[in-house]
Amino acid sequence: MKPDHKDPRETLATPARRRVLKAGLAAGQVAVIGSSQAQWSGSTPYGSGTPSSPPTTPFLEPLPITPALMQRPLTDPAFAQAPSVEPNRALNPATGIPYEGRGEAHQFRTLNPPQQFFAQRFGAVPAVSIHPNLQPQINFWGANLGGADLGTDKPMTPLPTIVSRYQAGKNTAILVRRFNNLPTGAASGGFGKNQISTHTHNFHSAPDSDGGPCDPTQGSNAENPTTQGRFFFPGQYYDYYYNMKRAGFTNPGTPDGDVRETLGTLWYHDHREGHTAENVYKGLAGFHILFNEYDTGDETTGFRLPSFPQFDIPIIFKDLRIDPSSGQAAFDLFETNGILGDKYVVNGKVQPFFNVSKRRYRLRLLDGGPSRFYQLFLTNPDVPSQAIPFWQIANDGNLLPKPLQTTSVRLSVAERADIIVDFNALTAPGGAAQGANRLWLENRLIQTKGEGPENSLYTAGSVANVLMEFHIGAVATDASVDPATITSFAPITLPPLETPVVTRTFDFDKRNGQWIVNGRPLSCDEVRFTMKRNSTERWIYKSGWGWSHPIHMHFVEGRIIKRNGNSIPITSQEYSRKDVVWLGENEQVEFVLKASDYRGVYPMHCHNVVHEDHAMMMLFAVQDVGDTNPNP
Repeated sequence: MKPDHKDPRETLATPARRRVLKAGLAAGQVAVIGSSQAQWSGSTPYGSGTPSSPPTTPFLEPLPITPALMQRPLTDPAFAQAPSVEPNRALNPATGIPYEGRGEAHQFRTLNPPQQFFAQRFGAVPAVSIHPNLQPQINFWGANLGGADLGTDKPMTPLPTIVSRYQAGKNTAILVRRFNNLPTGAASGGFGKNQISTHTHNFHSAPDSDGGPCDPTQGSNAENPTTQGRFFFPGQYYDYYYNMKRAGFTNPGTPDGDVRETLGTLWYHDHREGHTAENVYKGLAGFHILFNEYDTGDETTGFRLPSFPQFDIPIIFKDLRIDPSSGQAAFDLFETNGILGDKYVVNGKVQPFFNVSKRRYRLRLLDGGPSRFYQLFLTNPDVPSQAIPFWQIANDGNLLPKPLQTTSVRLSVAERADIIVDFNALTAPGGAAQGANRLWLENRLIQTKGEGPENSLYTAGSVANVLMEFHIGAVATDASVDPATITSFAPITLPPLETPVVTRTFDFDKRNGQWIVNGRPLSCDEVRFTMKRNSTERWIYKSGWGWSHPIHMHFVEGRIIKRNGNSIPITSQEYSRKDVVWLGENEQVEFVLKASDYRGVYPMHCHNVVHEDHAMMMLFAVQDVGDTNPNP
C-alpha cells in the first residue's frame, strides 16, 4: 500500500506557511491536544485552563536500561537490498515508491567502506506502562532491534542504544539501515508525522547521513516520495553511513582525523521539519555512544572510567503532561512558545528508582526536551541541606580537559553531561552524605513557561522536582579510577583556537508572534550563508528579553569563548567543545568553530524543538569557497 504522504495541516516550511500559522493563532484557534481531542483554554503549559496530569507515586519502578542495537550480517533479511554508495531508487513493487528514501550518495564512503551493519525498524510502540498509577500509553512511537516481525521484536522508546568505536589505523565504519514501518494515515493521539529523518546529533557526517530536516534542492518536492528530500516515508528504508573517523580525516597528516576531535556521548532523534517536537515527544529518541582507544568502555584500560554497560548508564529525561480525560500523553499542536510537562519521564518511566552499589558510576545525562532547562543536583532527601559533590567529565559529546568537581550541572534542551558519582565515598564515614541509603537526582531550576527558565532555584528536597531516586546497596568491586587523580584527558584535548576568517552575528528573536533568526523565519528553499571548508569562523549569538534558546548547529562544533563579554574560565563546565549553546535571556555569546571534510547543506536552529518547528532555524552550506556575510 502506498503511504499517505499528504498532511492537511501543512506543506514544507516556507515563509507563507508560517504566516498562515501565525494568522490562525492570532484568530484564537483552540488547540487540539492529545488523543481525547480535549480543548484546553490555556495557551501556556501552566495556564489556568490546563489540567494537571493524574497523581503518581514516585519511585515505584526501576529505571529501565535500554538495550544495545546488535550487529547483523549482510545475509540478514534486513539487507535483502544490498547497501550501496548510491541510493537505491528502484521502485518497490509492494509499495509503488522507491525502496530507499535517501536521495544522495554517501560522501567519502570508499575511504572507509562499512564493516559493521545494523538495522532497526521504526513503528508504533505496543501499549506500554510508564507508571502503575497511569493508563498504558498507546500513542508512542519507537524502533526495534532490527527484526522483521514487529510483533515479536517490538518497537521501544527510548530507542535502542547504538555503540560504535573509533580505532586509529583500523576501519570501524558502520551502516545503520532504518526502516519506516510507522502507521499510515492520521497519527494516533492527533500528533506526530510518519515521515521521518533520523539525526545523529553532533556526529561528524555528510548531509546524506546527517538526518537534517531540509534539502534545498528539492523544496516542496520533498513531500513526494518519488522525488524525496531528507525524510523517508512508510514502506521505505534509509541507509545512514558513519565512517568513524574524527573530524580532519581529509587532512593528509591525520588520515584517521584529529584525536582532539574525539566524540563520546551522542544521541539520535527524529528531525522531520515542522514536526520534530511532536515526533520526539512521541518517543523517537535514543543514545549513540562512541568509544575509543582511551575512553574504552572498560574500567581496567585507557582512562579507566566505569565500565559499560554495568556501571556506565545512559539516562534520557523529558517531561510529559498526561491528559486526565484520556490518560494519554498530551501535545498542544498550536503552542508556539514551548511545552512543559508535569511528569518527569526517565528512560521511559515516571520518577523511577535505580539500584546502585557502593562504587563509582558514570551517568550520561541527556535533556530530551521538548522545552525544559535543568539544573541538576544530588540531594539527600533525609538531610536536604547537604551539598553533595560529584565529578563532571564531559559536556555534550566531548570530554573536558580534566574532571571538574561540582555540586550541580546545567542542561538546556539537547545538552549532555557525563558525570561520575562515587556512591561509596559519598556515603562512607566522613562523606558528604554519610550513612545515606538513598539519594535523589533533583532538578531545582525554576521554569514556569515554555520560553525558558527563571534565574532562580527551588529549595532542595521537594519530591515533585526529582527525576529519579538512587537506592544504595552494598560495597562492590571497583576497578575504575578516582576522578580526583586524573589531571588530564590527553591526548583528547582542546584543539588550538585558529584565527577566524569571518565574524557572523545571529539574533534569535521573536517578532509579531513569530520566532526568527536575523529577522526571518526558516525557508527550506534558502541557504543563508556558506562556510569555507577547513576554515574557522566566529559566530556571535544574541537573544532578547523573555526567552532563552539552546542553539545547535549540525556537523560543526566549537567553543564558547565569551559570554556577555566575559571569557570562559577553565573551571567552567562550558570550557570544552560544544554542539549546543545555552543562550539565556538577553545574552550575547561568542562562539568559535571550524568546518572540515564534508561539503553540503546543514541547519542551525534553536533546540527548544517547539521553537525549531515554528521556524527558528536557518540553513547554511559548507563548500570549498565561502562567503563573508556578517548577518545572514
